Amino acid sequence: MINNKFRNKVNMPRHIRETAIFLLGLLVILFLYLSYIQVIDKDYLATHPLNRRNTEAAKKIEYGSIADKHGNKLALSVKEDGVYVRRYPYGAVFAHVVGYDTAKYGKAGIEAAYNGYLSGNLNSERQLGAVSHLFTKTQGNNIRLTLDAKLQETAFKALGNHRGAVVALSPKTGEVLALVSKPSFNPEAIESIWQEISQDKDSPLLDRTLQGLYPPGSTLKVMMAEAALHEGITTADNKINCAGTLKIGTDYTLTEINNKAHGKVNLEEALAVSCNITFGTLALELGRDKMAKTFERYGFKEELNSDLAEAKPRLPSFNKLSDGDLAQTGIGQGSLLVTPLRMAMLAGTIANQGVMMKPYLVSEITSPDGGVFKKYSAEKWLTLDAKTAELVRQMMVSVVRKGTGQAAQLPGISVAGKTGTAENPHGKDHSWFIGFAPADNPEIAIAVIVENAGGGSVVAAPIAREVFAQGLR
Repeated sequence: MINNKFRNKVNMPRHIRETAIFLLGLLVILFLYLSYIQVIDKDYLATHPLNRRNTEAAKKIEYGSIADKHGNKLALSVKEDGVYVRRYPYGAVFAHVVGYDTAKYGKAGIEAAYNGYLSGNLNSERQLGAVSHLFTKTQGNNIRLTLDAKLQETAFKALGNHRGAVVALSPKTGEVLALVSKPSFNPEAIESIWQEISQDKDSPLLDRTLQGLYPPGSTLKVMMAEAALHEGITTADNKINCAGTLKIGTDYTLTEINNKAHGKVNLEEALAVSCNITFGTLALELGRDKMAKTFERYGFKEELNSDLAEAKPRLPSFNKLSDGDLAQTGIGQGSLLVTPLRMAMLAGTIANQGVMMKPYLVSEITSPDGGVFKKYSAEKWLTLDAKTAELVRQMMVSVVRKGTGQAAQLPGISVAGKTGTAENPHGKDHSWFIGFAPADNPEIAIAVIVENAGGGSVVAAPIAREVFAQGLR
């Protein structure tokens, strides 16, 4: 008995030491976790749209404005009944890109992506940690976009009551000039109309410019023409015979609209009349590996990693495609799905002598006193062969001058383009147009898609013409 008591007394210091080490370990873990939150995760947590502290603070802080490239206010804070609320002067016209800011449903668009700057929570004094609370913030930073309000309004009006999207950008800089998605909504009334629009079958909350995925149809033939020249599959003068149909294997036949035979056509003539047989044949001659390589050269497999939250294009598994499916991909059909932004970038690349500029939406962030907090500039992304791009540019001019894109013509201005009619398994065909103007010194590149509207030459091309006309004024 005495020995047991003695042993317990001897072991007590060891138990106390082990307990102390365990508690010390917990304190170290807690310290590391708090350090991670304060140092690594501080900006993410402080500026998160669902941070209720920010929601309450926003009522006392005049959030910064969001303006177009000319200084027109697209979003601003106004004091009403002693608290600040967000107002959107252009209403539904900029709803998808600018977004909304509500206590109940959070934020979207630029309002969400740049919440930290707009609220002032990403100001330089935040690096001082807890001391930053000594600084009383009453006004956030202002954001200037690359968008042009007049061009945006023109595109919005030109789409009319159609579902669809218009993307316009500067081919030389990558500045996004217009991002229009329809149907749209009133961002100031988002809380009262949420139930209605969130269940609407036309999906007014979907930003079709960046999140809409569509088969590109014949607009992809622009890329196919460049690929065939680049890979030496054909030349500008070589002719392919179009008999109206093309038998592929034992179980598939590629056809022209109404089985119309175009006869022997070179690449420029084929693009002008949008010959399926020519571009289906070129896809087969390129083969699976070179087709996959072409999509890689145009950046379709890469994410933009920019302020544009684009849905990733869906490419087919080329090594698994049958010959018929490969030919279908060559005319922009099959399982291939892309965003309107990507097709505007494709047009811009041909316009810019084969140089693809990385698209960007925010040009600068300024402090309340006008100082430049952050500035963004043009950035080259991918490069194609300039001589080949020039040949394709000339072909796109022919499409508008004498081919399927004549509805995009402008008096006294040369326009380059390509129409597209994308088959849609869920209804009528989609109407496409991509292009740029002036063709000899491009200032604006564009992609237009109109859902279930039929031929691109009938609906999308006239919309593009209106946007070109406004953009070149």
